[in-house]
Amino acid sequence: MATPKSARLVPRRARRVYRTLRAEQRTLQQGAAALALSTAAGFVAGLILGSITGTLEILPGLLVLIPASVGMRGMIFGAMGARLGTGIAAGVFEPNLRRGGLLARNVEVAIVSAVLSSFYLAGIAKLVASAFGEGTISFWDLVTISVVGGVTASAVILVVTVRLAVQSFRRGWDLDAVSTPMVTAIGDMITIPALFLATFIVRNDALNAVVASLCTAAAVGALAWALARSSNDVKRILLEMAGVSALAPLLDIFAGAVLEAHRRELQAIPGILILIPPFVSQAGAIGGILSSRLSSKLQLGVITPRGRPERPGLVDAAVVVTLGLVVFTAIGTITAVLASFTDVARPPADLMVAGAVLAGILVLPVTLVVGYYVAVLTTRFGLDPDNHGVPIITATLDLTGVAAVLFVMSVLGVT
Repeated sequence: MATPKSARLVPRRARRVYRTLRAEQRTLQQGAAALALSTAAGFVAGLILGSITGTLEILPGLLVLIPASVGMRGMIFGAMGARLGTGIAAGVFEPNLRRGGLLARNVEVAIVSAVLSSFYLAGIAKLVASAFGEGTISFWDLVTISVVGGVTASAVILVVTVRLAVQSFRRGWDLDAVSTPMVTAIGDMITIPALFLATFIVRNDALNAVVASLCTAAAVGALAWALARSSNDVKRILLEMAGVSALAPLLDIFAGAVLEAHRRELQAIPGILILIPPFVSQAGAIGGILSSRLSSKLQLGVITPRGRPERPGLVDAAVVVTLGLVVFTAIGTITAVLASFTDVARPPADLMVAGAVLAGILVLPVTLVVGYYVAVLTTRFGLDPDNHGVPIITATLDLTGVAAVLFVMSVLGVT
């Protein structure tokens, strides 16, 4: 009996994807190296989060702010890396800060966004925590912690992002494959300690009043600069990102609210707190790789914004799934080892590994669907997918990642 044509096409398409994946070996290696460094940084963040449970108890509401603040660094600088990656691929990137150049415009956008978003997050964290019935520290306490911690972390991440773009340009690295994981790594490793250090300011009422006033003045100044002094190109990027920057952090805030609601359970099993930051950050990093690569391909005409993915898009999906399965397995294994060394309460090692892998299997389909269709829809509406893809996918995966870990741990009987 003759083999149906559709049946013959399946192995043929599989072989094509496999051949293309082999051609993408260099990208896989660069992406894997970046994710390895990012995962290590995520564990630093997890260990810090697991060790500051006392501060979380003293300053209720801080746990609502932390995921949003960490996620916002990824949104701002992940989008910046995506734009610079597209600029390198298109041949319009110059490794200098000449006024009006691509790099200088993106630095300006990052500075304005960092200040305004940090102030905005303080207000949203207060509103959402109150809506969930959680007692919180005052709005001005949150302003001080969010702006001082967020801007301090942003300054470090900005320097790293610029250096990474310049080195990618000079060394021929695939910035789309390495930018988001590295930005996520630095963001995780720097933001939580920066927020923690800022909490010491709010313990002195007089000092906190002065600093909160200065933070408010900085936010007003950044807004005035954006409206009156920035170039049209900078205004366009800020305007396109405004809606995403306003709405996407709500997902991070809700992720924080979910953590706050489970705070007592998590304080009883700090081993899970060690797992959550690297898991969530790597889910976002993997989603960022997908989004950045798709955005560059759409703008360069390699793929078209159609409902059904074309072969280069399927290859990107295969890259993401391959990296994801490896990374999530490694995260579960390393978490179990670190938790045993730190002697904190933790689930059994086999449940820790199984939980990380199962949660990863839950978030990977979300990564593929959201990453692809956000890039396609923004392109169809005439928007720059670099301004929307990374922010939306990272915020979506922050909430999805937290929910997936807590859900799987509940199903496995850990919590």
